[in-house]
Amino acid sequence: MKAKVVKINGPVVVAKGGSFLMNEMVRVGEKKIVGEVIGLNGDNATIQVYEETSGLKIGEPVEGSGRPLSVILGPGMIGNIYDGIQRPLKAVEELSKGPFIERGIDAFPLPKDARWQVEILKKVGDQVRPGEVYAQVQERGIVHKLLVPPDVSGKVKEVNTKSEYTIDDVLLVFEDGRTLGMYQVWPVRVPRPVKRRKPSEIPLITGQRVIDTFFPIAKGGTAAIPGGFGTGKTMLQHQLAKWADADVIVYIGCGERGNEMTEVLKEFPELKDPRTGRPLMDRTILIANTSNMPVSAREASIYTGITIAEYFRDMGYHVAIMADSTSRWAEALRELSGRLEEIPAEEGYPAYLSSRIAQFYERAGLVE
Repeated sequence: MKAKVVKINGPVVVAKGGSFLMNEMVRVGEKKIVGEVIGLNGDNATIQVYEETSGLKIGEPVEGSGRPLSVILGPGMIGNIYDGIQRPLKAVEELSKGPFIERGIDAFPLPKDARWQVEILKKVGDQVRPGEVYAQVQERGIVHKLLVPPDVSGKVKEVNTKSEYTIDDVLLVFEDGRTLGMYQVWPVRVPRPVKRRKPSEIPLITGQRVIDTFFPIAKGGTAAIPGGFGTGKTMLQHQLAKWADADVIVYIGCGERGNEMTEVLKEFPELKDPRTGRPLMDRTILIANTSNMPVSAREASIYTGITIAEYFRDMGYHVAIMADSTSRWAEALRELSGRLEEIPAEEGYPAYLSSRIAQFYERAGLVE
């Protein structure tokens, strides 16, 4: 039996029939807009839709993908600008053929036509273990290390020896038939595993003397910038993104005004990194889920950003992640919680708000 839409309440949709997994990514309606299963009750699935639901009708089909909401991690992310569910906005603009993003557009996050010079570090007969670097690529002045996923190990049977590779090429084949390519897929709500956590003892030099003197931050630590409207929180985060002592910057505009993200896009390619002399955009990944984009995707954008940050952290790089702002993420949770008819806590926020924010902040750290 195929699942069909039986209830629509803003970004919350209920589908009846079908067999879904909790947190499974689904395609809703004739336009195949992206959603995520957030509740199961008998054969009813509650879906949080990450795009505008206007025009969606009762009875339209819902298709499951069989996997949770995930990001694709590989060469081509640095210098890119994504929306909250990791669709590259430049490709989306081309597919939309206009200034407004059409619904249901599916664009691969990494450039399919790019050709990469890949140095494969494993040879036939080598035993490969989880977490090892099996190949590396030069990307915008950064050595992009391709890591063996945590659930993959085995003996190499075959190595692809080409002069140039595309993102879809297979690099290694194992004796059991499994393969390793140029990218991996990772569910955004699952923290990437680590061997151990180290104490946060190294200071993060932010480039702002007042912060380094009075409010020092450690590498692997977290900090919040509270303040009223127009007090300069976003401008301070722009300064941290420009001058902080980090190898990679992940900047998430979560419910931010569009003009503030535009400022980052205009300034960063023009400014030079004082350590490398290259444009600041060459070490930055932008996730733009601005205030005019669907509210439900704000939560996804936070998790998309932290997963990308963990991927570069696993390569051994210092990554600074700016989430601007978690208060608008909390407002999005409040709106969705109201539509789900959950019992509200203080000021209408959901009772699980504090645990959600804690889970997010706990993914930071200095690790091995």
